[in-house]
Amino acid sequence: MPDILHRIGVLAPLDHVHRALATREGLSGWWTTDTTGDGEVGSKIAFRFGEAGGFDMEVLESDQTGHIRWRVIEGPEEWIGTEVDWRLEQRDDFTIVLFEHVGWREANEFMHHCSTRWATYLLSLKELVETGFAHPFPRDVPISDWT
Repeated sequence: MPDILHRIGVLAPLDHVHRALATREGLSGWWTTDTTGDGEVGSKIAFRFGEAGGFDMEVLESDQTGHIRWRVIEGPEEWIGTEVDWRLEQRDDFTIVLFEHVGWREANEFMHHCSTRWATYLLSLKELVETGFAHPFPRDVPISDWT
């Protein structure tokens, strides 16, 4: 199965990055302003992107040491059953974010699009934690005719 993999370094403490990934306020600050849910293990987080729809994630893991994992339970067919995994590691002044979106059935055009979207949103995450300002949907960077 093909996977989407990315890595960024955020000039901030690990707990600041963790908050941006594990709370509704954090997620809506860099990904989509239309985010609901609390980020607790076993709960559901819903992400919406206007007319394009969205998806729901079940929180499988979230710990203060820097591991967060979600399973897609509703959304585009290609996403159902895939998992999003975040691993954080403090290295000097940087928090390294290792990102995986795993379990894709095939590497198709939609997966290519999603990989690029994830990259832009990871840069938005970095921007939010480092500066307090970011580009969540609907203020995100347009990349194509899809959202």
